Amino acid sequence: MAGFTDATSVQRADDDSFDTDLDPLWTVGGKPNGGYLLAILARAAIETAGTHPDPLSASAVYLSPPDPGPAAVTVEVLRAGRSASQVRARLSQKDRTCVEALFTLGALAAAGEPRWVDAAPPPVAAEDALFATPSQAPGTGLRIDMLDQFEQRIDWQAVGDPPGELRGWLRLPDGAAWDPVSLLFAADAFPPATFTLGSNGWTPTLELTVYVRALPAPGPLRVRQRARLLTESLVDQVCEIWDAEDRIVAQATQLAAYRMPAS
Repeated sequence: MAGFTDATSVQRADDDSFDTDLDPLWTVGGKPNGGYLLAILARAAIETAGTHPDPLSASAVYLSPPDPGPAAVTVEVLRAGRSASQVRARLSQKDRTCVEALFTLGALAAAGEPRWVDAAPPPVAAEDALFATPSQAPGTGLRIDMLDQFEQRIDWQAVGDPPGELRGWLRLPDGAAWDPVSLLFAADAFPPATFTLGSNGWTPTLELTVYVRALPAPGPLRVRQRARLLTESLVDQVCEIWDAEDRIVAQATQLAAYRMPAS
């Protein structure tokens, strides 16, 4: 099993570039997950900026899906401030750009009581009452190897209430703690909400934006993912993440393509 920290590690090549190895175990249908790639870029951005240890925001465009194996990350510090730094990072493989991201980096505190929040954590069945999603779902023909590396438990009884929404839990193996970088992955770790509306699973991410709001408390993450608008071929969806103390620790929006089965 490739632990998340090891699977997202980068090795400095020179002042503004890093080498990395995209792990085949953190893939969907043989391609590295988008949140996993964003976490790799974040590690390179943090190491380059030096003074700010946490991603506050990340916005990535996905240009070409890379394959597992060696890849390169180049980083440019756009601004180094006292409370925050802005950094651009690019992942490339075989002379093609695959992902480009902008980060705002800072220092996060543990989640406290918010001054105001628009919604309480949604109801989700108890974690131990739900089964872990298998990496090879029967009848799908799609292998999701990354589901062997962490636990995803979806409240299937709640699907369809309301329509276009998935709720459940995420947990790293062996009691590993979630942190701001792994929250970038968590924001893209759930199935697309279009599954609840009849799509056939092909949902490549075009753009993903994540806000990390606080250091998560130890324990599982409560996740709600919901579709907001489906047009002919595109969906935008929102992911909200609460820690084990019911404090919201990350929010994400994503624009993706999707496909409905032939009539």
